[in-house]
Amino acid sequence: MNQRTRWKIRPPVPDEYLNASDLSPLVAQLLYNRGVKLEDIDLFLSVDRRLEGNPFLLPDISQAVSRVYKAVLSREKIAVYGDFDVDGVTAIVILVEGLSRLGAEVIPYIPDRVNEGHGLKISALEKLRAQGANLVITVDCGVTDLKEVKQTQDMGMDMIITDHHIPLRSLPRAIAVIDPKRKDSVYPYPDLAGAGVAFKLLQALFHKDDREKWLTRLLDLVVLATVTDLVTLVGENRYLVKEGLRELNNSSRVGIQEMVKLAGLKPGELDAEDISWVLGPRLNAAGRMNNASTSYQLLTTQSSEEARLLALELGEKNAERQKLTKEVLSRAREKLATKLHLPVLIEGDESYSIGVIGLVAGKLADEFYKPAIIINLGPESCQGSCRSIAEFDIVSALAECHDLLTAFGGHPLAAGFTVMRQNLAQLEERITGLAMDQLGRLDLCPELAIDAELPLATFSGEAFNLIQKLSPFGRGNPQPTFLTRQVEVIECRNFGNQGEWLRLKLKQGNVTWQAVDFESQRKQEEIPSHMDIVYNLEKSRWNGEEVLSLNLLDFAPTQLR
Repeated sequence: MNQRTRWKIRPPVPDEYLNASDLSPLVAQLLYNRGVKLEDIDLFLSVDRRLEGNPFLLPDISQAVSRVYKAVLSREKIAVYGDFDVDGVTAIVILVEGLSRLGAEVIPYIPDRVNEGHGLKISALEKLRAQGANLVITVDCGVTDLKEVKQTQDMGMDMIITDHHIPLRSLPRAIAVIDPKRKDSVYPYPDLAGAGVAFKLLQALFHKDDREKWLTRLLDLVVLATVTDLVTLVGENRYLVKEGLRELNNSSRVGIQEMVKLAGLKPGELDAEDISWVLGPRLNAAGRMNNASTSYQLLTTQSSEEARLLALELGEKNAERQKLTKEVLSRAREKLATKLHLPVLIEGDESYSIGVIGLVAGKLADEFYKPAIIINLGPESCQGSCRSIAEFDIVSALAECHDLLTAFGGHPLAAGFTVMRQNLAQLEERITGLAMDQLGRLDLCPELAIDAELPLATFSGEAFNLIQKLSPFGRGNPQPTFLTRQVEVIECRNFGNQGEWLRLKLKQGNVTWQAVDFESQRKQEEIPSHMDIVYNLEKSRWNGEEVLSLNLLDFAPTQLR
């Protein structure tokens, strides 16, 4: 918990919005805070098919459909080239299963994080050519790989790009470049995950086909990608997540069933948080620790015994990943001790595992509220992973350094790059200069957006169920956050492996609530007797019973704020 977190209470909902919406004041406030217009309230709350985008509005989709059908009819082999994270792997499975159902012969290709990294690699494409592929379809990559796409066409293979990353000024010379973030795209929902774009391509391919209804079965994969990849959960993504959770809770994939069982989750009750905190990290662990093919096999196996072994393997890899992240974080934090005054934290080492540098950068960016770049130093070439803050677009900063980089890509808050070691010092100097210009005069501190200041008594009765109407929650539609002042601490004790968390009993007037604090890392003796608290509401288990409790995000002694 950052001591300098700024509490920002949203302005109250205007009367005209409240009166016109015919909703409880609490729900109206939450919708207003999320920018939902009056005319869109019904659609936001019902989350129905009206939110589905027409796949034929995606750029180049017709060219892609024609070329795929040509490949299917002439028995050409189609390669599907993806990425090694959850989004990339699920997108490969989606296309492989969909194209196979159309009768195509499909070769999946998952690059290796350590030896190949993100994006298209000529050596891999040559292997696919040798295996007889005439058409390559990318998922979750390719839109910035101009040189590789040209070389692929020169090799005699056609290429269809499906991606969701921001394109460069010019597009690859492929048969089709399907990306809702293209400047000329008229698709209404630009924020699909890579797996979402792959799914839309299948919708176009199966349009008016008897088998179109079968596509619903793939939504368990779409939801895993959409939640794990942290795309905004508004518009079509909201619909895909709602329907995807329904499919995930009834998934016929034995691998998913085994992973859910092994993780101690309840089948039939999975929500977006279970994906964020449990299933997503397990599926990502394979690509972080060695090769993502374990996750691919888990999602596609028909054998219960193989599924059990793969789920166990992913559980072990995830534990190993957690341990390695802790070690690299501790080493990086130590080495950064003398650089904490700088506007951007940059740290590299030969020993930093490529699989966890992004996670470490994310933890440092959260802890110090500054952009963080962690680099694996190779003898000649180095790989970096960046995580940023709202005030600094990291991918634009990398674009300004493109002359020094071998490759780069990503989003404003998360990006990656490859740089030759001899250019590293210059890159560090240039990015530090850019950060100094943009952040130097700002008083940087994280903001905690608060939906409403309310007494604890508000949440008795139906309030929690009303709030749940806004789910699924995620980026763009966060869990509602509340502030209550002058709460008395009746009980407080530490728990967890190292006693790093707190369980509390809180009272205001004649209302008593259970609360947990996973954030502050404080000891019980440091907790004031009366405090102002910022929290989410959540269901948790206490003594074997499911109860509503408060999940504390921040607090301060009463009167001091």
